[in-house]
Amino acid sequence: MVDAERQQVRAFAFIHTGSVMLGRLGLVLAAALLLSGCAADLTYAELEAKYASPASRYLDLPDGVRVHYRDQGQRDGQPLVLLHGFSASLHTWEPWVRELGNDYRIVSLDLPGHGLTRTPDGYALSTAGNVAVVQGVARALELDPFVLAGNSMGGAVAWNYAIAHPDRLRGLVLVNAAGWPRSEAPDSQPLAFRLMGNPIGRALLKNLNPRPVAGPGLKDAYLDERLVTKAVVDRYVDFARAPGRRALLLAPREAPPTPIRPETFTAITTPTLVIHGDEDRLIPVADGRALAGAIPGARLITYPKVGHIPMEQIAKHSAADVRAFVESLPPSP
Repeated sequence: MVDAERQQVRAFAFIHTGSVMLGRLGLVLAAALLLSGCAADLTYAELEAKYASPASRYLDLPDGVRVHYRDQGQRDGQPLVLLHGFSASLHTWEPWVRELGNDYRIVSLDLPGHGLTRTPDGYALSTAGNVAVVQGVARALELDPFVLAGNSMGGAVAWNYAIAHPDRLRGLVLVNAAGWPRSEAPDSQPLAFRLMGNPIGRALLKNLNPRPVAGPGLKDAYLDERLVTKAVVDRYVDFARAPGRRALLLAPREAPPTPIRPETFTAITTPTLVIHGDEDRLIPVADGRALAGAIPGARLITYPKVGHIPMEQIAKHSAADVRAFVESLPPSP
């Protein structure tokens, strides 16, 4: 029996033993496996040939992480550092690069476990590790003081960075940011996230071709299905097939050393703009409102009929709001 067949047999065994736990979810997984089978990893050489650009640069950090980043726009302009969400990549920021690059220096990067950024064997993903990567890139590129923006998971990295390194920042932009403490996930959470929250689902996803769950998940995130093109789906699927990527992303995360509470956000002293689509199916707009209410002096903008990724869905509008915020910031000392 070839390796792929063994993997598929194991996957069906997981479905059988976990059917009581997963219920209808097990049927969905079984159908996906029958349709797609297993998917082998892609090499970084293959991924870089397809997704690197002339703007792509790489930085080797002391912990063994090799960060892929792009440094675009006006070299002498105000630096903006952009952090993507879970399973995404720096490509999600290209609409803002086009809108803001004539005036600002824009640094976007792939966080560990994402895009073209490589991690050493045994690396464990964590918010603290992501904060350290942002710090390493900012120091190497001498970006002080900079405006930091993050979407979703990247938003959580951004506000954690603002708490840890307030002296490095001029402004903070939280775009449908994760991290507000809630007792449970939204009822409308997409299939992929429900799978990841279940140990049997995680075991299956390590070998499963990610394409069957990528399309529905992206439609939930983008809201406007016209934006979920074949090229976009291909990019998300291909990056999920980077060497060891699925196992890395699906590994359980350690809880933060200090529990996150509403009062956690009162420690943020950086001028902050919170923007949020009011039809976000992944992180409800109520979380954005709560963040803005908890961060001292934060401004809040919500967008009607917009989902989880406003920098792509309404690039001109959201970029204009960021421009107005940056221009309103007090001069750097």
